[in-house]
This record gives sequence, C-alpha cells and structure tokens, in this order.
Amino acid sequence: MTLETKEALENLTRSFETFKSANDDRLAEIESKGQADIITEQKLDNLNGEMDRLQNIVSRLHTASKRPGMTGKDAGDPLRLEAKRNFFDGFVRKGQDLDLKALNIGVDADGGFAVPVELDQMIEKRLADLSPIRAEANVVSIGSSKYKKLVNVGGITSGWVSETGARVETATPQMQEISPPLGEIYANPAATQAMLDDASFDVERWLSEELAEEFSVQENDAFVNGTGINKPKGFLQYVTSAADDASRTFGEIEALNTGVAGDWALSDPSDILVDLIHSMKSGYRGDAKFYMNTGLLAEIRKFKDVDGNYLWRPGLENGAPATLLGYPVVEVAEMPIKAANSLSVCFANMKRAYTVTDRLGTRILRDPYSHKPYVHFYTTKRLGGAVTNDQAIKLLKFAL
Repeated sequence: MTLETKEALENLTRSFETFKSANDDRLAEIESKGQADIITEQKLDNLNGEMDRLQNIVSRLHTASKRPGMTGKDAGDPLRLEAKRNFFDGFVRKGQDLDLKALNIGVDADGGFAVPVELDQMIEKRLADLSPIRAEANVVSIGSSKYKKLVNVGGITSGWVSETGARVETATPQMQEISPPLGEIYANPAATQAMLDDASFDVERWLSEELAEEFSVQENDAFVNGTGINKPKGFLQYVTSAADDASRTFGEIEALNTGVAGDWALSDPSDILVDLIHSMKSGYRGDAKFYMNTGLLAEIRKFKDVDGNYLWRPGLENGAPATLLGYPVVEVAEMPIKAANSLSVCFANMKRAYTVTDRLGTRILRDPYSHKPYVHFYTTKRLGGAVTNDQAIKLLKFAL
C-alpha cells in the first residue's frame, strides 16, 4: 500500500465517523423537533460529497496500482513501438500516408484508417475506467456484424427408477437465442493545425482522452437506457414483472415494488433492500452489486437497521469498495432519480446479466478540409449490448 493510498483510507475513515455523528444529530433533531435543522442537513450533504470524493480517490489509486503494463508482440520491442508512435503522430499532425506493408494496418475504400494498436488499447482502458457498466459487464469482441448467444432456459429432466424399471425418455433442454442489437458510436473531435504543429502538445494523449470521454458518455447511457434501435438495449428498457422465476416470461426482468409511489416503504426502508437481495438465486448473489445514482446513494447512506447499524459502509481497506448490506455499490449517473414508478435501484451480477459486444477495430478519418482551420478526426466504433441472463438482474421500483 502506498503512502498516498494509506492517507486516503485514513481520511475516508475519519469522514465516515463524522458523517455518522452528524446523521445521529439529524435523527435526534427529527425526533425532538419534528424536522432536522437546515445547518445539520447542509453539513450532512457536504460530508456526503466529501466521502464520494475520498472513495473515488481510493478506488482510482487501487485501480492504478493493479493496472497491467502493455502486453503483446510489441511490448518488448522499443524500436517497433517508437516507429508506430512516430507514424501515428505524423498521421494526426500532418496527415501523412500509411505505409501498409511496413505497419500492416488496413484501410477502407472510404478513406477510414484503422487506429494503431497503442491508441486502440488506450481507448479501451480508459472506457473501462470511465464507463461503469462496461467495466462490470461481460465484454465480448466480435469480428462480424452479428453476435448470437444461446441460453438454456429449461434443463434436462431426470427421475428415479428401480433396478429393472423402464427408462422412459426425459425432456430435452429448452434453448433461447439472444442477439444483442448492434449500433455505431461516433465522435468527431477537432483541433487547429497550429495546435497539432506544436511539438509540446501530446497529440496521442489528447485524442485518446477526447474519444474515451465521448464514447463513455454515449455508451453508458445506451447500456442503461438504450432503445435497442441502432444502439445497445439498456437493461432498464426490458419488460418488468412482479412474478418469480417460475412464471416470468423469458426476457422479462423481475422488479420489486417498494409499496409507496415515488418513495420507500413507510416502515423500515431496509426491508425492501433485503428482499431485493434475496429475490436473486444464491448462485448469482456472490458477485452481485448495487447500481444507483449518487443522489439516491446519498439518501441510502443515512439508513440504519433495527440495531442502529448503518446499511452503507465505505471501503476502508485498500481496494475494497463501498458496500450496502455487504454488497458493493457502483454509482451510475444514468440511473433514474427516485420518482413514482422509477426503476432507480438495480441489484445485479452484471458479468452474468449483461453482455457488451465490441466489433473489432476503431476507425479514424482525418478531415482537414471541411472546417478550416480545424482538423476533424471522425472516429467510429461498432458495439452492441443486451441482457443475456434475466435471472442475474433485479430491479427496485418505487411504486405501489
């Protein structure tokens, strides 16, 4: 553990203790006066924001410490790496032509260039950092325009028989096919030629960051709310059902109601969260996590169980995530705010529940002509996404 990580963990511990003390004051004021003092509420909001900041620092430091270096055939060849970087630098800055034979990089008839390996890897790494659903889901690289996954929805049946009894034929497995909808995500960052000519400007870093941030915003929203038309289908766009697994139609997602439209149950709000956890089969729960936006998380942080213990706990060990009722919590800005009939909390084993399909190759078209003096870099990537196991995901609906 680095000194920086240790210091961040200590600060997070102190902040959580201060938060608990302030929330206890708030609860005491509500009990004695019927409402909390506005200063106490403001203090609690500030502490919520501070814990978010510290938890993000701890997570970032842990991720950075575990991140592997570059691998592959070029990893141990500094001359080859330098040649590729120099080539790409020349392409972005000056639009130099590709040497297809030397670099073995394909080119489309429309003039789109395949991104060199180093940049493509950098985009994927940063997308995993910026896009929480991509980092949690099952990501599959595909080489064609279609990807299909078979799901066994009814296993082989069996039975007991005597030593000499007749062996009748048993039922065969029932299979369902899922094909995540595929779409094209694009970005079109621009820079002036003067900026590109500046030798002190790290053009590769700039372009990768621009693309990663733009792609991250678009794809994460699609993984949560996408319609499935020319884009991934988000897990909140599926038909929901209050039925259990036995009677729920394949492809529907079970949603538990809080019992109050737009709010938590009037009694103990932790009860419905416990019910949400145990609505999932135990085989999926081991790697399951909560997904919600930061506003709802700030509200849940104040919840206690009947023994006065806080349901939410920060990750106070190196690499440990914040937890809710013992399960990690992932903040997803695209999750809806709490409102009547909103699906604002997701509890899922996302590796089993959701599949992201990446069509191999990100492509760049350098355009120095259309918007002088700007040079545009029209970049495209094809990807899809869909729920591929409806038993590994549960939703909480703020409804009667």
